[in-house]
Amino acid sequence: MDRGLSGLAKKKKKETSGVAETFRTLVYAVLIAIVIRTVAFEPFNIPSGSMLPTLLVGDYLFVSKYSYGYSKHSLPFGLGFFSGRVLEREPERGDVVVFKLPRDNSTDFIKRVVGLPGDRIQLRDGILYINEKAVRRERIEDFFIEDRFGNSRAVTQYIETMSNGVRYRTLDVNPPNASDNTRVFTVRAGHYFMMGDNRDNSLDSRFASGVGQVPAENLVGRAEVLFFSTNGTARFWQIWRWPSATRFSRIFDSVGGV
Repeated sequence: MDRGLSGLAKKKKKETSGVAETFRTLVYAVLIAIVIRTVAFEPFNIPSGSMLPTLLVGDYLFVSKYSYGYSKHSLPFGLGFFSGRVLEREPERGDVVVFKLPRDNSTDFIKRVVGLPGDRIQLRDGILYINEKAVRRERIEDFFIEDRFGNSRAVTQYIETMSNGVRYRTLDVNPPNASDNTRVFTVRAGHYFMMGDNRDNSLDSRFASGVGQVPAENLVGRAEVLFFSTNGTARFWQIWRWPSATRFSRIFDSVGGV
């Protein structure tokens, strides 16, 4: 009888030890994930078409947190108790950047950096001017945008080339609208001027009440590579539809330019 009780106790102790070990493993895994998300890479998804044609709705990408150093927004839920940036590095013109919306410091936005501190930014007839010099723009084939009903329409597409050699595609709806002509914006010290590649359908630094100029502290990181893309025709539980909904050709595409 004593032997039976002893064996039962040992079995129970072993089961308890196994549960504790599993719990410790889960805790370690969570901590490692938090560290990676904080100092290395963080995943984001694209919910809108403001960065068409570079980024499509349903794209999932990794953002490098170390590219510009770290601020309180680098930590999960913005729990940092410090201001400014640590190990700060300045973005380059043409970088695609995730940042916190200045007016609430919580909403994630993704746009392209077109203006650095001290730059003068203006659009004239849809052409981007930086410090009074037009950014080179060449017309290429139309881009086709499909609505939720399956109807597609052609939109004028260009390739812009920054002075540092970064090349990327932009869209410009015809006929021109109000966002194709702006006043001259002088980028303030410690701030950046952001614009969406879908120029006529982007809430960005051209609109002071929407985004405005973005403080360096609000930068989260640089968009690097797509790791998944879906056209939205399959629900997460419709496994049989995943193959047709997945844009396999976009997986592992780099984000910066062409």
